[in-house]
Amino acid sequence: MRILLIGYGKMGKTIEQMALAKGHQIAGTIDHSNTETLSNYTADNTDVAIEFTHPEAAFNNISYCLTHDIPVVSGSTGWLNKFKEATDLCQHNGGAFFYASNFSVGVNLFFHFNEYIASKMQAYTEYNVSVKEIHHLQKVDKPSGTGITTAEGIVKHYTDLNDWVADDEADSKISIYSEREPDVVGTHIVTYASEIDKIELGHVAHSRAGFAGGALMAAEWLLNKKGVYGMKDMLNL
Repeated sequence: MRILLIGYGKMGKTIEQMALAKGHQIAGTIDHSNTETLSNYTADNTDVAIEFTHPEAAFNNISYCLTHDIPVVSGSTGWLNKFKEATDLCQHNGGAFFYASNFSVGVNLFFHFNEYIASKMQAYTEYNVSVKEIHHLQKVDKPSGTGITTAEGIVKHYTDLNDWVADDEADSKISIYSEREPDVVGTHIVTYASEIDKIELGHVAHSRAGFAGGALMAAEWLLNKKGVYGMKDMLNL
């Protein structure tokens, strides 16, 4: 499989190593220094693109792939105000688009358990629910995409919550608290706190290998498919 890596930071380089070890080819790598070379890639020389870039670049990268018949897997966060536009573009062009805010299998099991617990806890109004996410100092977006997905999974099951709020408290909203520390890959904790006790569900990533491996798995799975997909589809959750 010929893989185009759009975004060649720590994640892109980890994916490259894993892909080569599995016998895949790297069609090319694109970062901030050679963004203009994206136009060199088409379905003739690329089987799938894996896109991990900054919020301001993600939508344009995804759009290019979808309008040039290149299946694209994206893990970029901070651009989801244009997600519907991307999915509409995929459907219009008969393309293939796989998006996840987090490609770790463990994190997606965490998402699954998070929703189950929320569906039970919503009946116990004495518990205040909140989300905390901790990442490395270089992470640009706050809250993290994984933190937002976690909060949205809870809101889905609560009649008295309709949205999330960052680093604050507000009526009818779940709070997402963000911390940035050196050398933290990614930690997410859901807390249900009452006056008498506390319940927590958490996920702690020890390396980027889980994220990179999941993204590569998604690229392999997406090949020869059409439509919009996510981790629930691939993991059958």
